[in-house]
Amino acid sequence: MAQSENVQAASGRRWLLLAFLIGAGILNYVDRQIIAILKPVIEKDLGWTDADYGTLAALFQFSAAVAFAFTGWIVDKLGARLATPVGVAAWSIAAMAHGVAITFGQFSLARVALGATESMGTPAGIKALRALFSDRMRSLAVGISNGAPNFGAIVTPLLLPLLAAAVGWRASFVIVGAAGLVWVAAWFAVSRKADLPHEKPQASDKGQTLAMLKDRRTWGLAGAKALSDQVWWLMLFWAPDFFHRVFDLTMAQLGPALAGVYGMAALGSVFAGWIGARLLDKGWSLNAVRKSSMLVCALLVLPVPLAVLAQNHWVAVGLLGLTLAAHQGFSVNIFATITDVIPAKRIGAVTSFGALCGNFAGMGIVFLAGKILTAGLGYLPLLSIAAASYLLALAWLQLWLPRLTPAEDDDIVPAPSL
Repeated sequence: MAQSENVQAASGRRWLLLAFLIGAGILNYVDRQIIAILKPVIEKDLGWTDADYGTLAALFQFSAAVAFAFTGWIVDKLGARLATPVGVAAWSIAAMAHGVAITFGQFSLARVALGATESMGTPAGIKALRALFSDRMRSLAVGISNGAPNFGAIVTPLLLPLLAAAVGWRASFVIVGAAGLVWVAAWFAVSRKADLPHEKPQASDKGQTLAMLKDRRTWGLAGAKALSDQVWWLMLFWAPDFFHRVFDLTMAQLGPALAGVYGMAALGSVFAGWIGARLLDKGWSLNAVRKSSMLVCALLVLPVPLAVLAQNHWVAVGLLGLTLAAHQGFSVNIFATITDVIPAKRIGAVTSFGALCGNFAGMGIVFLAGKILTAGLGYLPLLSIAAASYLLALAWLQLWLPRLTPAEDDDIVPAPSL
């Protein structure tokens, strides 16, 4: 009886830590987006131009992409219990720095710091989920955790203007950043009693980096991440313009439309995690569950070019929402596959390497979008690229990983001869 109660208590603590990881994901998104929501009042106060804001956005994404080359290694060295709070503390301090920045140069440094530190969030979260949950439950946990940023996308534009109206934009940065530091203190209080590995920081091991780069699984997962993530970045930066350009939506109308898109994305993430756990329970193989799920997601994206022909913007909301729901389902299965097939000591590094590739692919598609739209070609070419991206990503993954099998502690699967 006592043993059963201990098992139930341990299980409850794992789900509580998952709730903390979800909270960290939401804080990550709020800290990232606060400058976009408060842009009108900040640029009026500091005299920014649109070009200045564009420069800040580019600096943020570039610093995040570059930092992914290092943060995975840092996460693997710190271990599952320390990596997440270190990341949250670092990006919370960077967010608070915006509140005291005065010159454009100071703001630029704050954006670079925020982009670099926020890049710890993804590899740290995936490493913690690997430590907390069994193979059977991991896809559900990843699905729930992966949906967190979408809730941030819905909540941020609703709450931040109210906060800024009450305390000002500078205090808003400080308050939101301080919330992250409160999260850190609570994490240490809770994780101390949970069954999360108490790993000691490891010594530097260049051999692990070499092993990661020699492993065909790294390149298969990174390529699939790049091909699929480019669609997410395309939608993140250009969906508001799409609705304004194609349907002439006002700012008031844009909020509900984007909330609908990101709400569907969140549901897609959770559902993908749930169905993966169910199929594994029913005896499906790891290979069949992950790749069948990715195939279904890839097929769901195919109708998205029809959004440019929609007569009603809510039809377009449905098509773009379905695309991002499918993206999140695809992403959940990539992250779950990383925890399935990559040795534990390299999970952070491989996750970061995949995110780095995804960020650079995103930068490429965002730049290409500007060129295509400036040329007057409209959104059809871009949405056609999005429609094909996931089938190409799955084909790439299949080429490099014909069968998914659970990882051994130190195994390396050599790259294929192409």
